Amino acid sequence: MTTTLQLGIIGMTCASCASRIEKTLLSVNGVTDASVNLATETATITGQAQLADVAKAISSAGYKVEFQKQQFAVKGMTCASCASRVEKSLLKDTGVLSATVNLATEQVTVEFSKGTSIESMQKAVENAGYELVVQNDKGNESKVATDKAFYQRDSWPVIGSAILTLPLVFPMLGMLLGVDWMLPAAWQWLLATPVQFYFGSRFYKAGWNAIKARTGNMDLLVSIGTSAAYGLSVYLWLSYNQHHGVPHLYFESSAAVLTLVLLGKFLEKRAKQRTTDALKALENLKPTSAMVWRGEKWVQISASELKKGDKIKVLPGERIPSDGVVIRGSSHVDEALISGESIPLHKTASDHVTGGAVNLDGILEFEASAVGSESTLAKIIRLVEDAQGAKAPVQALVDKISSVFVPVVLFVALATVLTWGIIFNDWTQGILHAVAVLVIACPCALGLATPAAIMAGTGTAARHGILVKDAVALEKATKIDYVVFDKTGTLTEGKPELMQLTALRGNESGLIALAYALSNNSEHPLAKAVVNYAQLHQVNLTDIDDFKVVAGKGVKARVAQRNIMLGSSNWMREFGLTLPTEWITIQGASVSWLAETKDDQIELLGLLCFADKAKPEAKAAVEQLQENGIKVAMLTGDSTDSANYIANQLGLDNVQAEVLPQGKAQAVSIYQAQGYKVAMVGDGINDAPALAQADLGIAMATGTEVAVSASAITLMRGNPGLVSSALLLASATYRNIQQNLFWAFAFNTIGIPLAAMGYLNPVLAGAAMACSSVFVVSNALRLQRMSFK
Repeated sequence: MTTTLQLGIIGMTCASCASRIEKTLLSVNGVTDASVNLATETATITGQAQLADVAKAISSAGYKVEFQKQQFAVKGMTCASCASRVEKSLLKDTGVLSATVNLATEQVTVEFSKGTSIESMQKAVENAGYELVVQNDKGNESKVATDKAFYQRDSWPVIGSAILTLPLVFPMLGMLLGVDWMLPAAWQWLLATPVQFYFGSRFYKAGWNAIKARTGNMDLLVSIGTSAAYGLSVYLWLSYNQHHGVPHLYFESSAAVLTLVLLGKFLEKRAKQRTTDALKALENLKPTSAMVWRGEKWVQISASELKKGDKIKVLPGERIPSDGVVIRGSSHVDEALISGESIPLHKTASDHVTGGAVNLDGILEFEASAVGSESTLAKIIRLVEDAQGAKAPVQALVDKISSVFVPVVLFVALATVLTWGIIFNDWTQGILHAVAVLVIACPCALGLATPAAIMAGTGTAARHGILVKDAVALEKATKIDYVVFDKTGTLTEGKPELMQLTALRGNESGLIALAYALSNNSEHPLAKAVVNYAQLHQVNLTDIDDFKVVAGKGVKARVAQRNIMLGSSNWMREFGLTLPTEWITIQGASVSWLAETKDDQIELLGLLCFADKAKPEAKAAVEQLQENGIKVAMLTGDSTDSANYIANQLGLDNVQAEVLPQGKAQAVSIYQAQGYKVAMVGDGINDAPALAQADLGIAMATGTEVAVSASAITLMRGNPGLVSSALLLASATYRNIQQNLFWAFAFNTIGIPLAAMGYLNPVLAGAAMACSSVFVVSNALRLQRMSFK
């Protein structure tokens, strides 16, 4: 079927770009016509090509397709087959690139092109028998639930069906005691019918929708199975011979199965809601109002109206409404739910504060630096939502099994009826055993096994200040056997101090003045140490010209008509200088040299020695990793002496010093070539290539945005001990997934044959089916009880 697709294109600058994209699109298989509008930056494509192929072609040409990503709620899903059906229905929409359903949250994350309408996606899902709902304010959900009448609440079907089913089940207990409590057939029918068609109506509706969509799901199996038991009972009742008494009826089986399934779904839903506790806790941190300086007075406004640069006041006990920098006041701030840091942090002028944290005991005034979707809290929530909505690689196998599960079960049930009827000449027992097969065979547990564990695991991680980007990162983390740390700011405090200042030419006051002039424009930790020292000693700042950063080596500029350089030992040796290292008096110091270029000659002016302490938690962090069989190395651009000094303190397995940024990525690739699965831990811009090269990139959020973007796991605190916690939690989560899948398969692979052979009656089968889903979710919830030192 030929369709017309309109896509937004990012990166076009001129007519030649438009022409190039048109030629690229026309080369894609299935595209019959393509035109690009440079003014609106859109491409109109006609044909039968897949969107993924079109996007890949545009990307290969050097441009990007503009996609939107949005989460929707999905109503009507009950099992993994439903989730698969919803995904397939959305992918049929020509403008949808990807659709990932999370059965545990009953949500779908859709990535679609700019011109795709939500109405078309809703129609596609509706045709599949489900409902796609645009999500509104999550905060109102619990209030709406409590406002419902009792007969509209989730618990009503369970309570109502249980009340009607108990009189049907009690006679079975009486039989064990030798007492005949069996109700008359008419009374059995009166009690079972409301359970079957009122409380069980949801199974008929969902099953009918599945039939209309030419697919199968759990509801279809339950409705067929219980209808068979109910129908058999009605047939036996109406056709019995009065002279031989009323035969045994099976109304209690159909009613008990429906009640147990309803109970299981109710417990499952309650358990699933607990898997999102961490995300709800983060959502609840969002402040609703703020005190802002407007029009020469403080006014209360909605937090959504805040703008970058606003001056905000926070009183004791209030939540900080946005990220910002303190300009006045002093207080302790609780950031536990954001960073996992249980100890309140003291904040004063020039300190950063994070939106969502609680101001404890003082008044703070700060300037907003990031508001709304750009705030730290908003980014954390997005990361957690994305991670919880992602699929683990193993889920692909589950999806394949789920797609054929229901047809296979229906075939087994039919074979059971025929076998018992034809071979054993007992059609009644054949029907009952087939009912047991249909009831115990539930793909729910399969569908919940992976997402429930991922949600519980990533939620627990977020609570401890560990943000996992996706489920793939969890799987990679389980295989890590080599962790490589950056030094400055990762294993060390990242706040080096200038400990030695030695002039080889001139005097120390002139030396620090030159170093201060060059360092004032640099963001390097050593440069900041020079600036702090100079400002403490009230050194005057000299103007400079032609300032330049030489990556991984140092800085240079013209200072008072002199060409001055400040940088590493290696850089100085490149110019043929012999360095008088005997002047260095600080053990394990990082050394910078000040030199002057004059008449094509380079002359050393002096040296500066810096000392940076290892973080208090660093040694324990390294030991914890080594105890778990993981080798630990350090990469740094710092001097060999400084690197070895820290490495010896921490007991590292390997250390490489004086490594340039590109060299860090090469070092990681060498470890990988040796057969190791490598995790790189860093916090700076210079760590980004290595983070991207590693099998698993772990960034400290205390570092740069570039490092965080290049990583798969982000640590909200600068504690290296969180690395072993992250790997431990990832292993526990993935192990939980494997346990869940094992039990989900075990319930079906053992239960179905037992039911077919007559070893499970429908009631026990219904109980086992209900237990399977609850067991899987409950097992996942164990991850929420994990704690770390």
